Amino acid sequence: MINPSINGWIDKFFILNEKLKNEKIENSNDLYFKLRKTGIIYGHTVSSDTFDEFLDINLSNDELTKIVFLEALFGIFSIKKNSTSKEDFLKLINTFYKATQKNNYLFLKKLFPNEENSSLHLESIISNRIQTNQNVIAKSFSHIVTNALLFLDVIAFHNFIDNEDFSKKYFEVFEKKIFQMVCIALSVKKEKTSADELLIKLFENSLRYSKVNQIDLINKNDFDFDFLKYDFEKLYFFDLVLMALWSDKKLDKDEIFFINEIATKIDISDVLINDSLIDIHTFITNHKKSISYFNDSNPIKHFYNQTNSTVIKLITRNKKRLTKEIGESKELMLLLAKSTSKDLSDDEKKKVKKQLLDICKTIPSLTIFLLPGGGILLPILVKYIPQLLPSAFNENLED
Repeated sequence: MINPSINGWIDKFFILNEKLKNEKIENSNDLYFKLRKTGIIYGHTVSSDTFDEFLDINLSNDELTKIVFLEALFGIFSIKKNSTSKEDFLKLINTFYKATQKNNYLFLKKLFPNEENSSLHLESIISNRIQTNQNVIAKSFSHIVTNALLFLDVIAFHNFIDNEDFSKKYFEVFEKKIFQMVCIALSVKKEKTSADELLIKLFENSLRYSKVNQIDLINKNDFDFDFLKYDFEKLYFFDLVLMALWSDKKLDKDEIFFINEIATKIDISDVLINDSLIDIHTFITNHKKSISYFNDSNPIKHFYNQTNSTVIKLITRNKKRLTKEIGESKELMLLLAKSTSKDLSDDEKKKVKKQLLDICKTIPSLTIFLLPGGGILLPILVKYIPQLLPSAFNENLED
């Protein structure tokens, strides 16, 4: 089994990948068509295809996305370099991220000092990349928790391998163009829905190299498509246009005309148009209930549900490690046990907070508590640890 919330999952990925001996994918387009069925193109991953039999059915969406994202990156490397070398891939992908997100790369290096272990360092990067640009508090109030433009990393990596002069400017231009075109596509729709507003919010929250207030909205006649060089890029761009138009699961004649117009400009054939339409129709029909931009709710209620489920999942998935780490501090054990029946003093709360944060630093999936806004989750962590790890307290508190 692969557990993307525990250190070493990338090494496990490569061990299983070697055993599977999957049929070689010959070109980038074929890889794209395969990945589109997983949902990662649409910002909502539903399956791995390659590794499904090795995955826990209770994996969260972000955990599943990590695996498919790595599949995509390694798939591009394997095709473009005609190699399946884990070492060469890790070296190249870390070089790519170092070149394109310098500030964040240095931040992650300080938070996760795994430079000497390239697979662990990539785990840190992937954990960061799958998230939106919201802080922890905002995420808790929102359904939109996964980066909808995550696949742009795969597109950019594809370009990076071919171009020595590649820079993060590529991301800036592509993000800007996507946002402009999504807005143009939505303006074509005669019937507006709440899903349209959520879709815009989804893309806003996924921008990393651009700011919405710095993007000029233009009409379709002024849109320049010259930035699209590869079929791989064109297919992704076209699917995002369909994603914007198909949010109400129907297309009127103006929308169909617009789709064909865009397809003509970027040289997408009728066969590829039809395939894209079938795939997005099938995907939305099968998964509408779980797709973020189709589901709005009371933000306060969502905050309560989201934060509690997040903390419970993190404690459960790291049960053994937490039990071990907490068990090494008698004082922390006593204070956590006391908190179940009495209010802790301010001094005691500070001690619990400090010791729990120290423990979180040693467990990668718990580093969410160290990020800006993460402190709001700590009281929930304190509340649930004694409930979800009762054996740790019963056994370790015996004198």
